[in-house]
Amino acid sequence: MKKILVTGAAGFIGYYLVKKLLERGDEVVGIDNINDYYDVQLKYSRLEDTGIVQKEITDRKPVQSTLYSKYRFIKLDLTEREEINRLFENEKFEVVCNLAAQAGVRYSIDHPFTYVDSNIVGFANILEACRQNKVKHFVYASSSSIYGLNEKIPYSEDDQVDKPVSLYAATKKANELMAHAYSHLYHLPTTGVRFFTVYGPWGRPDMAPFLFMKSIMNGTSIKVFNHGNLERDFTYIDDIIQGLEKIVDAPPADQIPYKIYNIGNSSPVKLMDFIYAIEKATGKDAVKEYVGMQPGDVYRTYADTSHLERDFGYKPQTTIQKGIDKFYKWYVEYSN
Repeated sequence: MKKILVTGAAGFIGYYLVKKLLERGDEVVGIDNINDYYDVQLKYSRLEDTGIVQKEITDRKPVQSTLYSKYRFIKLDLTEREEINRLFENEKFEVVCNLAAQAGVRYSIDHPFTYVDSNIVGFANILEACRQNKVKHFVYASSSSIYGLNEKIPYSEDDQVDKPVSLYAATKKANELMAHAYSHLYHLPTTGVRFFTVYGPWGRPDMAPFLFMKSIMNGTSIKVFNHGNLERDFTYIDDIIQGLEKIVDAPPADQIPYKIYNIGNSSPVKLMDFIYAIEKATGKDAVKEYVGMQPGDVYRTYADTSHLERDFGYKPQTTIQKGIDKFYKWYVEYSN
C-alpha cells in the first residue's frame, strides 16, 4: 500500500487511475482545478462516481469520499505554489502521478498562456515539491504529440523529438526535459508516459471519439479532417490504466533514474475505419463534412511499445471495435 497523489483527478485518465489505486488498497489524494475547458458537469460526474459529492467541493478544502475511506479530493490549481508546498509537507506522499495539464492541440493555437501556466509553471511547482519532500517516484503524463514532424514509423522513445508542431506538444517536451534535469541533479526517480489517443467511457468530449459519437447519434455532421487521410493509434482507457499501474510501481533505478514509455495500441487505425466502427456500434450512418488539415495536427500516430513490453511484459490488447462498443454502451447510459 502506498500514499499517492493524483493530479487531474477529475480528468479522464486521472479518474480511472484514482479508482484503480483505491481498488487495490492505496491511500489516494486527488487534486484538480475543475476548469471549464470542457463540460465541468462531466468532471463532477466522474468525481461523484468516486464518492466526491459536488456540493461539498470548495477551493482548497479536502472532501472525504463517501465510497472510499482512503480517498480525499481537493479543488486546487497547480499554479498555487504555496498551497501545493503545504499539501506536500502535510501529506508526505510516496508517489506522485501528475496527470493534470491543459490538454488539446488545437486549443493551444489560440490560448498559449493557459498552456504555459498549467503545463510549465504548474509542472515545475509539482516537480520541485517532489524534490523538497523526497517523493520516491514522480510519474507524469506526456503525449504522442511530442513526436511532431517525426517521419520514422513507428514512434520510438529513442527518436529525436525536437520538432513539435503545437505549443501543447512543446510543453510536453519541456516537461520531459525538466524531469530529466531533476533526475540528474537530485536523483529524483521520474517516469514520463507518452499516451496515444486515449478513448473510452467517461472520455473527453473535446476529442474525436466523443465528438463523432455525439454527432452520429444526433444525426449532425462530423468534420473529417484532411479529407479522412489520417491515422491514429487509438488506445482504450483500460489498456492505458493497466500499463500505468505497472509503471507507478516501478521507479527507475538507473544511475540517472529517468524513464520514458509509450503506451499505445501499436496498431494505427485509419480515420474512416474509426468512423465506420462507430457507425457499426450505433447502427447509424455518419454525415461527413470533409475539410482540410488542422494547424498543429499530424498525419499519423503509431506507438512502438517494445520498451513497455520489455520492462513489464505488457502490451495493450483492446481492438477498436470492442473499445467503441463499450464506449457506445456508456455513452447511451450517460446521455440518458
